[in-house]
Amino acid sequence: MQRDIFSEEHELFRAQFRRFAEAEIVPKVEAWNRAGSSDRDTWRRAGEEGFLGAAAPVEYGGAGGDFLFDVVLIEEMAALRAHAMMLSLHSDICMPYLVAYGSEAQKQKYLSGAISGDTLLAIAMTEPGTGSDLANVKTRAIRDGDRYLLNGAKTFISNGQICDMCIVVARTDPAADPPHRGISLLLVDADTPGFQRGRNLEKLGLKGQDTSELFFEDCAVPVENLLGEEGQGFKLLMSQLQQERLSIAVASIASCRRSLEDTIAYVREREAFGQRLSQFQNTQFKLAELATHVEVGQAFVDKLSKAHTHGEKIVSEVSMAKWWTTDLQKRLTGECLQLHGGYGFMSEYAISGDYADAAVQSIYAGSNEIMKVIIARHLGLE
Repeated sequence: MQRDIFSEEHELFRAQFRRFAEAEIVPKVEAWNRAGSSDRDTWRRAGEEGFLGAAAPVEYGGAGGDFLFDVVLIEEMAALRAHAMMLSLHSDICMPYLVAYGSEAQKQKYLSGAISGDTLLAIAMTEPGTGSDLANVKTRAIRDGDRYLLNGAKTFISNGQICDMCIVVARTDPAADPPHRGISLLLVDADTPGFQRGRNLEKLGLKGQDTSELFFEDCAVPVENLLGEEGQGFKLLMSQLQQERLSIAVASIASCRRSLEDTIAYVREREAFGQRLSQFQNTQFKLAELATHVEVGQAFVDKLSKAHTHGEKIVSEVSMAKWWTTDLQKRLTGECLQLHGGYGFMSEYAISGDYADAAVQSIYAGSNEIMKVIIARHLGLE
């Protein structure tokens, strides 16, 4: 199906990135998966080539493009299964906080380095006892003169091992009522005393992704590292979740397409009972259904990507896309694995990894149950 959301400039950017990826990313994917993390040199190379902060302001080293340039990168990285190098987390989720709410000093200190690949970013929301309920985080940052003393623990933090700076969600007013009014965002340098990296967590899928525990023990954060205003952190988080959830939907559909293409190629070659698997009606019907779901999902995600690029508020629609595409990814990879038979269960076939990788998509950035609550509220069902 012809997609009309991309300009010639976007497609030239895609071709440029594919050449870069072939040389700099593809040869490293397996090593990253074994190590559980990407390497810093590749991040710097990506920064040198203009692939970090494609939509960031020119005055800080960005390309000044629109969100669709980032969509191109999300799709290409998903197609490569290069999950270890979390370009989208860095550029589409963390960096926009600096662009939108950072002071000039904060932008000079962190944004330029993030765009060059010298300063890798993470965001720490989730806590051991707090998942999607961000209003009730327990990590505290208590004002002490010209600094905040940060204490608490975070978990499931992507880029936790490799990051140079982490945006930490913390409670600066423990007595705030309602609780979300006591939440603030702090920019915490990873080399600050009291910033402790825990273990790189072992996971079902996304083996190359660095997913970590973080601990803060009397971690002294300068007051000037407060992002935005004190007590406004929850509001800032909510304002950025539209792009985060849309980015996940973009990646999910791209991953679905790659799994489907691989499965179609497999059933064309594999034989059973004297004929190719592609000749069985069950195989044809299953793949016809899955291909239809992918095209329907792609059309919806493209529509939302275009609307988001134009600045439209589409919180409910993005919530629809996030749950629908990630649910599709889980179902599609299961069906495709089944069509591979016993080989689908073997690690040498990519579909086994796709199946494991899909499991978390419906959980992070707000579980799919939370997405349905958001949609229901926008429908007036309260």
